[in-house]
Amino acid sequence: MLKTVTGAGGTSETYDLAIDPTRSTLDTAVRVARLAEEARFDALFTADLLRFDAQGAIGSQEPLVFVSALSQVTSRIGLIATVSSTFHDPFNLARLFGTLDHVSNGRAAWNLVTSSIGEENFGAGELPSPEDRYARAAETLDVVNALWDSWQPGALTVGADGKAVLRRDRVHPIHHSGRFFTVTGPLNIPPLPQRRPVQIQAGQSEAGRALGARYAEIVFTSLPTLDHALDFTRKIRDQAGSLGRPDGLPLIFSSFHATYGASEEEVKRLVREKRESIDFERGRLQLADMLGGEVDLSDLPLDARLPENVLPEVTSVNRRRGRVDIFAGYARQGYTLRELIIAAQDTGHWAAAGTPEQLADAVEERFRAGVLDVISLSGLADPRQHDFIVNGLLHELRKRKIVATDYTGTTLRENLGLELPACDTTPVRA
Repeated sequence: MLKTVTGAGGTSETYDLAIDPTRSTLDTAVRVARLAEEARFDALFTADLLRFDAQGAIGSQEPLVFVSALSQVTSRIGLIATVSSTFHDPFNLARLFGTLDHVSNGRAAWNLVTSSIGEENFGAGELPSPEDRYARAAETLDVVNALWDSWQPGALTVGADGKAVLRRDRVHPIHHSGRFFTVTGPLNIPPLPQRRPVQIQAGQSEAGRALGARYAEIVFTSLPTLDHALDFTRKIRDQAGSLGRPDGLPLIFSSFHATYGASEEEVKRLVREKRESIDFERGRLQLADMLGGEVDLSDLPLDARLPENVLPEVTSVNRRRGRVDIFAGYARQGYTLRELIIAAQDTGHWAAAGTPEQLADAVEERFRAGVLDVISLSGLADPRQHDFIVNGLLHELRKRKIVATDYTGTTLRENLGLELPACDTTPVRA
């Protein structure tokens, strides 16, 4: 079954609504969370934007605190928090996500990112290279998983008198000493409901794909076309298989930027109006960011192709290499600057326009092709969008038996069909 996710309403990228600045954005998020659980979405997702000028008008809430609040007004829907391994240490991450798993009764998930912005706010000087960021991410995951496994099965039980009984011989330090971290352990919170929160990794560069193939249960990535999706899925599943991971892992998670219309005529009008509203001068800056942030597009004609000497090599940029690969590829295929700016409005994500039935066809095509396991749909806070999503697209996908009609368990792992990870009793590698 295809799994469904929607934005939790923690950032301006999650939904496009007028926000009353005198009210907490949590008010909207609670409404979205309840609507999503009522519609049987599998999870809520929070992004994290670590720079002021990336946040939009309503700011960017800290994801772990935000979804912890939402855990108290929901009971079944999963809670995905995006947190950077570049700017956090593994012991704190293990405690934070472990606590989220406890307070939500087993609904926590970590979307690990290595960050392309925000270094000016964390005292680390320049942003480390992608190679260093991914090396740190790999060591972080080794340590965090070892900490979650530092409490062995049976370490904590309930005695005959109803009190907790701790078996100290089943709680062990990890004694990690590596390139980035020294961590003794063990973790100081008890075993988690899911043993480990669901592990999601965002990234599609070569280094990101390698990390996802080794560790991720789900990979969140930008796959704008079916060809992109087929190529990426084949590569990452081949890598995962070569590492001995089970068939079908990692799951592929795509964001779907949908334009809904009640008729084909309305769809055409909405697409036309959307394109007519583009600020192409601002769009030059957005496209430059998609190309790594170091190119100057200010004097180039809109209806001409980008000269080759403007396009960066993917390995030469320090930020968003996956996006650079997509948009430099479009440019080399012959897209004009205008066409590239239009494409950049969806920041490299999968976008489509149509009636709910037509959009269901697009979703079904990827699902049947084996390149879509989890889909993100945004806009539940808007009543018209909610109707198109829940009573339109999801209703159609459920008729086709692509999306389940109800939850199958109480934990996020159960609802995603993911096995409990084995508890690794070996020390983390140094």
